[in-house]
Amino acid sequence: MLQEFISFTKKTFNTEEFIPLHAPIFLGNEKEYLNECIDSTFVSSVGKFVDQFEADLAKFIGVKHAIATSNGTAALHIGLLMAGVQEGDEVITQPLTFIATCNAISYIKAQPVFVDVDKKTLGLSAEKLKHFLDKNAVVVNEECINKITKRKIKAVVPMHTFGFAADITEIIDICNQYSINVVEDAAESLGSYYKGKHTGTHGLVGAFSFNGNKTITTGGGGMLVTNDDSIALKAKHITTTAKIPHPWDYEHDMVGFNYRLPNINAALGCAQLEKLPYILERKKILSNKYDTFFKNKTIQYLKGPKDSNSNYWLNAIILENLKERNNFLKVTNENGVMTRPIWKLMTKLTMFKNSQIGNLDNAEWLEERVVNIPSSVII
Repeated sequence: MLQEFISFTKKTFNTEEFIPLHAPIFLGNEKEYLNECIDSTFVSSVGKFVDQFEADLAKFIGVKHAIATSNGTAALHIGLLMAGVQEGDEVITQPLTFIATCNAISYIKAQPVFVDVDKKTLGLSAEKLKHFLDKNAVVVNEECINKITKRKIKAVVPMHTFGFAADITEIIDICNQYSINVVEDAAESLGSYYKGKHTGTHGLVGAFSFNGNKTITTGGGGMLVTNDDSIALKAKHITTTAKIPHPWDYEHDMVGFNYRLPNINAALGCAQLEKLPYILERKKILSNKYDTFFKNKTIQYLKGPKDSNSNYWLNAIILENLKERNNFLKVTNENGVMTRPIWKLMTKLTMFKNSQIGNLDNAEWLEERVVNIPSSVII
């Protein structure tokens, strides 16, 4: 079956050369906008493309405000601050995620608490979250307190893994019962919807990434999104060094961050965003090809969960066990087809090994079996 998959993949991508996991694609006005940006000399943190990229992204996903940042981790960091997370607080998230999720929590010197994922969505399990909070939390004066650690639980960060939407409305309903803000890690899910509403727009704030391997790219970049006017105003202020507008004077009214997205990166983003509908259409075609190929085989192809529409950023399969997974990774990579395992659980990393955890049966099961397969846009 392995050789059959390798042959199928090379035929699908129409090449005998090395096939990467996810390469960017430039089909539109990228060079034109970049040249315009260079000609204007506004290649850094000031320029029309930043404003345009923010407005276009907000319109596409259906949110009031979008604040461009230097990367997705920066957007998540600011999102947590906007949710009121402070040093010593706790943030519940999933153990099966990219390290950036936990890095952003750690920047604030908050403590991550890990709750299991759902096998179908790969995102935070609403059922496990409710069980954890019912057992370990109590609301006192409209604040959620961890009965075990006595710390405040200020936020929950579900991640829309590989573009598959987590059960976000259920998670928010649970968090509302416990006075906890929801910060969506939507870094991988541009173009994904849950119950007809775009990911990243359900919670208090959402964070997107435009790294070089994402559905669309600005080279490096991110976006914080929200429907809250005051949060948007403060987030824009704090990500631009908290400088008070003035024709010449340098006045800053709080500790801020230089998280601004350069205009030259935003120019690339504007051109990429124009082609996003086409990119999503082609990625859906690739997903359907994989779905057909893996039917009636021992390897399970992961499809979008119910009530959702996935962008299929990274296609994923589930092998029978760890041995089969490792063999699949070895043979495919040796034959020029790039595949990668899902991330190591955050709870196994030195920085987080002493964190409070719930039952992680699903995450541990998935960690041994999930593999990403080539997911670039096919023309």
